Amino acid sequence: MRRDGKPSYLCQIARKKDGKTVRENRTFRDHKTAKAWLRQREAELDNPKAFKAATQEIRTLGDAIGRYVEEHGGEIGKTKSACLAAIQRHSIAGMACGNVGSEDIVAFARTIHTVTGLAAPGPATINNYLSHLASVFAIAQKAWGYPLDQEAMSDATFVLRKQQTIAKSKQRSRRPTLDELDRLLAYFQERTERAPHSAPMVDIILFAVFSTRRMEEITRIRWADFEPAGKQAARVLVRDMKNPGAKKGNDIWCELPAEAATVIERQPKTGDTIFPYTVDAIGSAFTRACKLLAIEDLHFHDLRHEGVSWLFEAGWNIPHVALVSGHRSWASLQRYAQLRHKDDKFAGWKWRP
Repeated sequence: MRRDGKPSYLCQIARKKDGKTVRENRTFRDHKTAKAWLRQREAELDNPKAFKAATQEIRTLGDAIGRYVEEHGGEIGKTKSACLAAIQRHSIAGMACGNVGSEDIVAFARTIHTVTGLAAPGPATINNYLSHLASVFAIAQKAWGYPLDQEAMSDATFVLRKQQTIAKSKQRSRRPTLDELDRLLAYFQERTERAPHSAPMVDIILFAVFSTRRMEEITRIRWADFEPAGKQAARVLVRDMKNPGAKKGNDIWCELPAEAATVIERQPKTGDTIFPYTVDAIGSAFTRACKLLAIEDLHFHDLRHEGVSWLFEAGWNIPHVALVSGHRSWASLQRYAQLRHKDDKFAGWKWRP
């Protein structure tokens, strides 16, 4: 979508031959012209001489992003991949690497809504896109010789922050009340009675709270990853735990409070995973229930905040809570601790496992 509100059409070509890759991006105002260029350019690249010449052409920012994803795709998360894909649809992706200046990055940040589908992305959202793009700038010159200027990225970030176009996300402090949890669990219990084969959201919510596990982590836990309580407390192997420095292979054993272990032990063993459901299914069910029950501004991830806060309120010390949550520093763990009670919030609660 152009600034005048009229549509634009982005054409992308990627051809690989003899270990070399050609990536080209062109934007057109007319769909017919875009299709014609795409057919013509693909036919040209079928010619070995034209392909060789194309590999020697000036690299674009889109080329740099494509190579970054190609070489690091297994290490980056789903959100970052989606952000980089959106940037490749923006006109800035067609610029030669050596021509991308701070003013172009500033202009990109102000028009990122044209490729995200968001009418008015907030400062934190725009900041995320800039952060992911900065990862490409950080290695393009050093790793591949693509002339992307890191100083231009730093200058643009400075300007955008001064103008409050970008900002770090605000720390959430939302915790569900007992009344909200009662209503959610009653709703899902009734749903399970009507549809026995639906995801057991009652147990998934309880496990999320008492284990402090993220939604993605819950869906990955296998029966082989669970060790029941014996001489030691029960524990579970959390595979690929979220860590800014290591997206893959960050497998951590985390202690399970007795309540979380009880939830696991009552699950039917129907496959390798304990909760054989998708993130989309769980997230959609939770969001839909909150909307139907008029529970405002509650995210599934807030259940992790609830669990960490509950452990502190119940008298657990920092190292012990960290053994459950998997946090490696007090600074990161502290973000999840919104203490509001002086005792065990769930003492005598009818839903407590």
